[in-house]
Amino acid sequence: MTTTDFDWVKLQHQAHLEFARRVAAVSDWSAPTPDTEWSVRDLVAHVVEEQQWVPYLLAGQSLAQARASIESLRDDLAAEWSLYSLAATSAWRSTPADARVQLSYDTVTVDDYLREQVADVTIHTWDLARAIGADETLDDELVRAVWTVFEPQKAALEASGLFASPVPVPDDAPLQSRLLAITGRDDRL
Repeated sequence: MTTTDFDWVKLQHQAHLEFARRVAAVSDWSAPTPDTEWSVRDLVAHVVEEQQWVPYLLAGQSLAQARASIESLRDDLAAEWSLYSLAATSAWRSTPADARVQLSYDTVTVDDYLREQVADVTIHTWDLARAIGADETLDDELVRAVWTVFEPQKAALEASGLFASPVPVPDDAPLQSRLLAITGRDDRL
């Protein structure tokens, strides 16, 4: 399968539903996460902040313009997630996939940015689930789709500095385990 075999707008909605379920289950915002630098609060804030950018960037704003438009997050991160998830979802649905968007590292198509965002939310959904002791099972279609994003660039993931070193897993491990492993996560612990 390739990235073009999936309905990424539908997957974005599914990824947000999955993340929202885990956010609703948070009882300890200071708990540690698999992202060793972050607490649950930090992790959720990161994912919310990523959604804050989406409507501005999809509307054609530059990074500087978007940065000037974004408000500081309030303390109720569950409410912030609901607000910014809805805004991002609406923006994705109303923006042509072939439009161009300026990101920090390049100008890409909206479709490329969407795949990146779905992948980010999906992986962080697992991180959040692990941190709060919730169900860690990710939606099968999300796993298959995000695999098509990360697997072709597995050599570059660690070099990017955004991911830990890949975790060795058998080739016949479940796809979710292999996906997590190439992003430096070990679901066996």
